Amino acid sequence: MTPDATTNTPVNVTVTGAAGQICYSLLFRIAAGDLLGPDQPVNLRMLEIEPAMKALEGVAMELDDCAFPLLAGMELTSDLKVAFDGTSWALLVGSIPRKAGMERKDLLGVNGGIFKPQGEAIAANAAPDVTVFVVGNPCNTNCLIARSHAKEIPDERWFSMTRLDQNRAQSQLAKKAGASITEVTRTAIWGNHSSTQFPDYENALVAGRPAPQVINDDAWLQGDFITTNQQRGAKVIEARGSSSAASAANAIIDSVRSITNPTPEGDCVSLSAVSHGEYGIPDGLIFGFPMRSDGRRCEVVQGFSHSAFAQERIAMTTRELQEERDAVVSLGLLG
Repeated sequence: MTPDATTNTPVNVTVTGAAGQICYSLLFRIAAGDLLGPDQPVNLRMLEIEPAMKALEGVAMELDDCAFPLLAGMELTSDLKVAFDGTSWALLVGSIPRKAGMERKDLLGVNGGIFKPQGEAIAANAAPDVTVFVVGNPCNTNCLIARSHAKEIPDERWFSMTRLDQNRAQSQLAKKAGASITEVTRTAIWGNHSSTQFPDYENALVAGRPAPQVINDDAWLQGDFITTNQQRGAKVIEARGSSSAASAANAIIDSVRSITNPTPEGDCVSLSAVSHGEYGIPDGLIFGFPMRSDGRRCEVVQGFSHSAFAQERIAMTTRELQEERDAVVSLGLLG
C-alpha cells in the first residue's frame, strides 16, 4: 500500500533564480514529486532578486493552479536568510551568464558576489542535513566559492552539475551504436562543466561491451563525440535563441535522484564533487567524477583506466579548474 503523503513531514527545498528559464521547467516537477519521490511533501522556498519578484509571483500562481498534492507550502523571497531557513536541499540555479566582451575572471567576480553570501546564508540558516547542489555557471567554481563560506557542511554534501553532459553523452553513444539509452552505462564526465570537459567513451559500456568495440570508430569518438558534447549548449542557444532550460532542469532532477537512490550495480553517475586526491586530482577542487551512491552517501568510483589521449584531456580540464580557483583566490572570494 502506498503511504499517505499527507502524513509525511514536508522537506524544505530552496531554489535560487526561481523566476528563470530553468526553474520554470524545474519547479513544477519538484512540486509533482519527481525530485524526492511520490510520497514526500515539499515546501518550496524560492529565491529571486527584487526586480524579478513580480515574475516569481506569476510562477507561484501557476503552481497553485496545478493543485499539486505534494506542494505543502511556498515562500517567495529576495532575502537569503528566509530562503535558506531550515532547508534540506539547496539547489543553486541562479547565476549571471557570461556576456559579450566579458572575461572569464570578470564572470567569476560577478558570480562570487552571489555565491559567497549564499554560502554564508546556508551555513547560518539551513537544516543540519542540508545538501547543496550548484547549477549556475561556472558551476564547479561557484560551488567552490559557496563551500568555502560554509565549512561546517561536510564535503560529501556539496555537488555541482555534470549530469546534463552525461545525458548528452549517453544519447550520442546510443544513437551511434544503434542501442537504447538504457543499454549505455558507465558514462563518466571528467572535470569542468565547460568546453574542456572530457566525456569518457573509453570506460563506457554498450549492452555490457566496451563502447569503442561496439562503435569501432575512433575518429568519431575522439572527434565529433567529444566536441558535440562540449559545444552542445552553444548549439542549443544558436538553434532556439535561448539556453537549454528543459534539459538542464531534467538533469537537476536526475542528479538529486542519483544522490538519494542507490546506483545500479556496475554503473556510475556523473557528478562534480570535492576532490580528495582521487585519480591525482588536486585536493579541494570541485571536479567531475564517476560516482556511486548507496542512497545515503556518494563516493568516487575507483578503477577507471585512461589512455594517454584521455589523460591529456583530463589534465587540460584540471588546469582550467585550477586557473579558475587561482582567479577567485586573487579576487578574495574564498573563505
